[in-house]
Amino acid sequence: MKRFALIGAAGFVAERHIRAIKETGNELVCAMDTFDVMGRMDSYFPEAEFVASEKELVQFLQLAKEKGESVDYISICSPNYLHITHIELALKNGCDVICEKPLVIHSEDLDKIKEWEVDSGKRVYTVLQLRYHPTILKLKEEIEQSGKDFFNIELKYITSRGKWYFKSWKGDVKKSGGIATNIGIHFFDMLNWIFGDVMQNKIMHSVDTKASGELMLKKAKVNWFLSLDYNDLPRVATNSGKRTFRSIIIDGKEIEFSDGFTDLHTVTYQHILGGNGFGVEDARGSIELTENS
Repeated sequence: MKRFALIGAAGFVAERHIRAIKETGNELVCAMDTFDVMGRMDSYFPEAEFVASEKELVQFLQLAKEKGESVDYISICSPNYLHITHIELALKNGCDVICEKPLVIHSEDLDKIKEWEVDSGKRVYTVLQLRYHPTILKLKEEIEQSGKDFFNIELKYITSRGKWYFKSWKGDVKKSGGIATNIGIHFFDMLNWIFGDVMQNKIMHSVDTKASGELMLKKAKVNWFLSLDYNDLPRVATNSGKRTFRSIIIDGKEIEFSDGFTDLHTVTYQHILGGNGFGVEDARGSIELTENS
């Protein structure tokens, strides 16, 4: 059983991490968040310590080490712009890291992390859960076996957000990285992983609520569109009461993978704990791409 701490415990994605820790048979011993209403903890780890600042977390980690009960991993679910700070905190305190996407906003920070890994002897893993999605794994195999050298792809991802979004850190480009980083990075990583390195990325349109472009990969041309605007949803979504629409069309064939997202964090943790997680270099391609989108 591994001992975990978690930073950013009140965030939306944190519950997936907490559940993954539980479902892999490990223990969350401390959770940290500046927001202090944490009733969700009672369903998973009611005995876990709770702290509201980095200073208190460091004190907990140091005391645990002195008692021979060191924390093995720190899971990071804090806002994007704080990831680099919290990764450094974890490594300096002798913990391996599991960090939610994006690992960092700026690609130059990836080299800092690699240096910190060497200095600490610890590893930093990131969450690239689409690489474990059964449909995506099947697609990768089909592409590799197709014998084709090049593909044409249409990517659309529309996930409508309310007015709260632009009053939060997510609506601040300097804190979130912008729309491509916030909602597009998993899709860009998946396409990069299957169709090869980025050759060119041309931005056609970019405002706070939506962006589009033409992406040239080694084996594919991708026309992509990302939006937070409800008005961009197609009727097939709105008529069924949905506020999210995903579509990837490859050479005229639509790839359906709307389901199966929620369990992939547990699969991610299983692979990391088994020594096969995705690290810094695995994240580089999509971070460099979204940084310039």
